[in-house]
Amino acid sequence: MLSVIIPTLNSERLLVPTLAALVSGATEGLIREVLLADGGSRDDTAAVADVAGCNFLRLEGSLGTRLKAAAAAAQAPWFLLLRPGTILEPAWIGDARRFIELVRGSERAAVFRRGAATRSPWREALTQAIAAFGAAPHPNQGLLISRRFYAALGSHRADAADPEADLIRRIGRNRIGRLDTAAHMAE
Repeated sequence: MLSVIIPTLNSERLLVPTLAALVSGATEGLIREVLLADGGSRDDTAAVADVAGCNFLRLEGSLGTRLKAAAAAAQAPWFLLLRPGTILEPAWIGDARRFIELVRGSERAAVFRRGAATRSPWREALTQAIAAFGAAPHPNQGLLISRRFYAALGSHRADAADPEADLIRRIGRNRIGRLDTAAHMAE
């Protein structure tokens, strides 16, 4: 159902916790494959990909070019775009499944709720209030999008300074839902 796409460049340390958070999605049959769109890593990113059973794509070009090539190679009808170091809470599987069932055929995407590994209830409430008042989604929150909608948007742009943020901007706030599950960055 899902092809997870992660752009990498010397991402060995950040990649491990991201992939660990995805294991349950693979064992439950939600994740079909994980593709790493690598820009020429010189660390052990390729070894981490091999141990985890990921498809390691060593690609030339800009980040946007690499992400677009990985999406073209993906086999599932839905993409989960994550940055290395993004860690999803365990409940992400149910939230992703519900979203996919809910939006069948419509042009909608979703991001995960902003979170932190250790956050006080006060700080969590403040983060949620900011999000409720229209804070723009960020690529660190991941992006769940159908292959069809991704293609209709024209995919990632090769020339964008931040192709992930550019894609989110082109989707538009009114077509991006926020899932209840939090995503936080590894420290």
